[in-house]
Amino acid sequence: MELKSLLSVLPFYDTSQTITDIDISYIEADSRKVTAGSLFVCMEGYTVDGHDYIDQAIANGAVAILAEKDVRASIPVIRVSNTSRAAAVVAAAFYGHPTKQFPLIGVTGTNGKTTTTYLLESILNECNQKTGLIGTIQMKIGQDTYPVQNTTPDALFLQKTFQRMHAEHVDAAVMEVSSHALDLGRVHGCDFDIAVFTNLSQDHLDYHKDMNDYLHAKSLLFAQLGNTYDEAGKKYAVINDDDPAGATLKKSTAQHVITYGCQPSAKVRATDIQLEVTRTAFTMETPVGSIRINSSLIGKFNIYNMLAAGAAAICAGVPLSVIQHSLGNMKGVSGRFEPVDGSEDYAVVVDYAHTPDSLENVLETINGFAENNVYVVVGCGGDRDKKKRPLMASVALKYADHAIFTSDNPRTEDPGAILADMTRELSGSGYEVVENRRDAIAHAVNLAEKGDIVLIAGKGHETYQEIGHTRYDFDDREVAKEAIRASAES
Repeated sequence: MELKSLLSVLPFYDTSQTITDIDISYIEADSRKVTAGSLFVCMEGYTVDGHDYIDQAIANGAVAILAEKDVRASIPVIRVSNTSRAAAVVAAAFYGHPTKQFPLIGVTGTNGKTTTTYLLESILNECNQKTGLIGTIQMKIGQDTYPVQNTTPDALFLQKTFQRMHAEHVDAAVMEVSSHALDLGRVHGCDFDIAVFTNLSQDHLDYHKDMNDYLHAKSLLFAQLGNTYDEAGKKYAVINDDDPAGATLKKSTAQHVITYGCQPSAKVRATDIQLEVTRTAFTMETPVGSIRINSSLIGKFNIYNMLAAGAAAICAGVPLSVIQHSLGNMKGVSGRFEPVDGSEDYAVVVDYAHTPDSLENVLETINGFAENNVYVVVGCGGDRDKKKRPLMASVALKYADHAIFTSDNPRTEDPGAILADMTRELSGSGYEVVENRRDAIAHAVNLAEKGDIVLIAGKGHETYQEIGHTRYDFDDREVAKEAIRASAES
């Protein structure tokens, strides 16, 4: 695509020289990925400023620079006020506005995003639709999987990925949308058809100044659904009516709202709920009829996830019979209330719960069927929201018979300092600190007796532990299996 044509989508910019017929073959924000014919976008991140890597980009073949600082180079420099915003506009044009080619569903909220997106993927697949998925665990195009660095990648990656999905004949795409991505404009240029809100509880206050700021970031997804109506392509906001934040989100959108929850006011509602050790059953009442759901996903929090997915699927035109069949067959999501095999006497469960609210939900669910003691192994991530640390510890102590506080992903913080933040306000017994996570898991397993349940919380599907700036191989599920085997042999 010619640079002159590509820049026509930007209303205002300055150039260091007259733009001639320069052909742009790629758009890159990482100078290491630049090849001949690339437009290099200088983005300023938390630790790295792309403006410092212009020379490397040119050496690798960049033919033009998009920058927001006054820089000099031997190739044309296009200067804009904000490269992140400009990059989203340029990328959408370069890749042919791919999200206008298929329905896009965005799911945001503190907890439940991953499970809801996988439920939606399963429902759409049940309709013989080929799906694309972007989220915390991975990216998928059909059955092919790819790793991702962030829950919601940047605009350049997204537009390139959506163009690839379109080229591979994806019928619909589902994406987790984080508050960081919304606040930073990573999803600018994405044409969402359905926006889903799961819930809001304390998290990410290392980034957002307070809960109101956090909620405002979430509300952007619903505001960005647009302000006009197209009967040929209706847009929907799917909102948890039982969450207090839902009232604000309803006001944030001009589009059609469908609510879900357990209260009578919800349009998609769970009634006749049965919560058991191995299954969950409820009636899903909707504006288009009612179905009985029998699922192996346990816990009330999973009822909300299924309601969210069901409501979004209804908006997407999926028949109730398909929703019922898909939810009934769904076996679970990696690292979300995932049992670890190996012991016949006690149970070990791994879950991603890393907020006070999600930890409380999981422990409440476990307490609903626990025959004996409940042990929880949990920590808090470094370089993240410090205010939730004592809350996490308090929840663990309240709902478990014994808590073992340990390292999560300490990153650049001292693990001991993180644990001190967690335990500083605690009093009495009922907990201990074992800094090494492998040792903590082994200790919990060794404590477990017949009828006990061990919850290993915080990391879920993650296969690494981040210490300093290095990621070391570490999978709670595999470590737990090793501990179970060692305990059986001792």
